[in-house]
Amino acid sequence: MQTLTELVQLPGLWWLLLGAAIAGVVRGFTGFGTAMVYLPFAGAVVSPVTALVSLLSMDIFGPLPMVPSALRKGHPRDVALLGVGLVLMLPVGLYFLVRMEADTYRYVVSISTLICVLVLLSGVRYTGRLTKPVIAITGGIGGFLGGVAGLPGPPVTVLYMASRLPAETVRANLILYLLLADLAIFPVLGLQGVLGWDAIFIGFLALLPYMAGTAVGAALFDPARENLYRAAAFIVITVSALMGLPVWG
Repeated sequence: MQTLTELVQLPGLWWLLLGAAIAGVVRGFTGFGTAMVYLPFAGAVVSPVTALVSLLSMDIFGPLPMVPSALRKGHPRDVALLGVGLVLMLPVGLYFLVRMEADTYRYVVSISTLICVLVLLSGVRYTGRLTKPVIAITGGIGGFLGGVAGLPGPPVTVLYMASRLPAETVRANLILYLLLADLAIFPVLGLQGVLGWDAIFIGFLALLPYMAGTAVGAALFDPARENLYRAAAFIVITVSALMGLPVWG
């Protein structure tokens, strides 16, 4: 385990903290996007497992101020159903993560993120009912992707943003689901013996810029300007994903 002084002097730490701040802004006004923004930044600085653990350490606390409002405006029962599928598939994804090379991880994260953005930008709409099987299966896909790449959000984000639900409900459900995903992934990583104090401390270092960004994003959120904020979030996420590719060295 490195000392706090050594962690503060970690090469590229400023880049990781910048990613945390931007991720906070995006999360604050859309309810999603933390992992899609942060992981490309973190994956360029630390190992795949360290990137994921630092994300969880940061993201468990960052969204807490938004939870009471999300519980009122969202559908907690649907979120719980998403969580069932998530927990069942998480260990499968984590099995692959701990065996993945750093560059491979960066490709998986960036490409998965870009696919999610492209699907959302395509304007696809889900006109069917959000039945219990549909919700649970989507949670399961999110669980696998959360384990293998630290991205439990994209499948659920695509489903809800393609649905006919109001923007406030979508945002609230995503806030609750992503917090639930963080709480589920952490103990599974612990059981697999891959949690490390260095990664946890890095997450704590990123917590302050992340929470500051989240507060800014939440203050900017206005349901009447939904399209503007979604467009801004997609641009930031896309740029982060492209910059996270190993081709830049």
